[in-house]
Amino acid sequence: MTTGYYSPITYQVPPSEDGWLLKTILQKRMDVSRKLLSRLKMTEQGIMLNGERVYISVRVHAGDTVQIRMEQETSEDILPQPLPFEILYEDEHLLVVNKAAGMIVHPTHGHYTDTLANGVVYYWAQKGEQFRFRPVHRLDQETSGVLVIAKNPYSHQHISEQMIAGTVDKRYNAWVHGVPAALSGEIDGPIDRDPAEPHRRIVTPDGYPSLTRYEVKEVYPGAAKVELKLESGRTHQIRVHMGSIGCPLIGDGMYRHPLYSKAGLPAGERAQLERIAELDAGERAQPERIAELDAGEHAQLERIAELDASIPRQALHAVRLSFQHPVLRTELVFEAPLPPDLALLQAKLQREIAAVPAPGSDRNER
Repeated sequence: MTTGYYSPITYQVPPSEDGWLLKTILQKRMDVSRKLLSRLKMTEQGIMLNGERVYISVRVHAGDTVQIRMEQETSEDILPQPLPFEILYEDEHLLVVNKAAGMIVHPTHGHYTDTLANGVVYYWAQKGEQFRFRPVHRLDQETSGVLVIAKNPYSHQHISEQMIAGTVDKRYNAWVHGVPAALSGEIDGPIDRDPAEPHRRIVTPDGYPSLTRYEVKEVYPGAAKVELKLESGRTHQIRVHMGSIGCPLIGDGMYRHPLYSKAGLPAGERAQLERIAELDAGERAQPERIAELDAGEHAQLERIAELDASIPRQALHAVRLSFQHPVLRTELVFEAPLPPDLALLQAKLQREIAAVPAPGSDRNER
């Protein structure tokens, strides 16, 4: 059976590069990685000079046409499944989507269906196209927003390298409990697994370097909207960093506000949030109800529980992503509109904003 190829990526040799080794053109001008170069050398039509297969040790001349071709691939281990997802952009190299909250990006052990990968593979198959599902980055299951999928190894390599170099601009919107002590700044806290609970992450001196920049956009009673820019890409980074400065994300069941623990309330019981908000004055006065809290903390916990109960997931949205197109070399900027649950949360908080001083006013008034 004849192997199918994706459309070639082409480079025209300018006069200034006359006499260069083809290998140099591939690595220095077409930015082909060593790993991909090895694959292309083993492919019948992987590396072509003026339409002919050649060794990479030959020398090129001004006006020569260099092409690389990658073999078509599929994700044979992913079951195609008709699932809705929002496309922000697509061409022969990339697919950019607005991932919905609650959708896992890639099948995992015990969760082989109902993922974004299942839906994308089905979508491509319906169009008669053949690609391997290659997300360039990940979003937590309950985080919504912009996600980039590369359609071939070359595109994946290029965007991944931009992320490593720090030239990809990733912006998030988060709605958090409380207000950061400074209305803008950075959180420089190493992150690693929690030894007591390996599925969680914590800030620890022995962790991996992690940096998050933030800016408070709106202040509400007992809460704030924050824009964040990631300078590193650790698992749960925003959730862990915001919790480390006393402003955990609204609705986050894993990284909850510490008042829950102080009150002796176990994790993972969302029904208790509504119950806390419903307690009358007499019930709140009973010390066995919510132990160890003073009057101010009782009121604060009520507000925290009310907000957490208003949304069934962490209030986090990957709102903007910009990077250089791997082939066209133009700057791409994508923005994902707020999903309905976050739009409702923001509207609820904005209705309460009149009672809160504007950002930059005397913080003692809050």
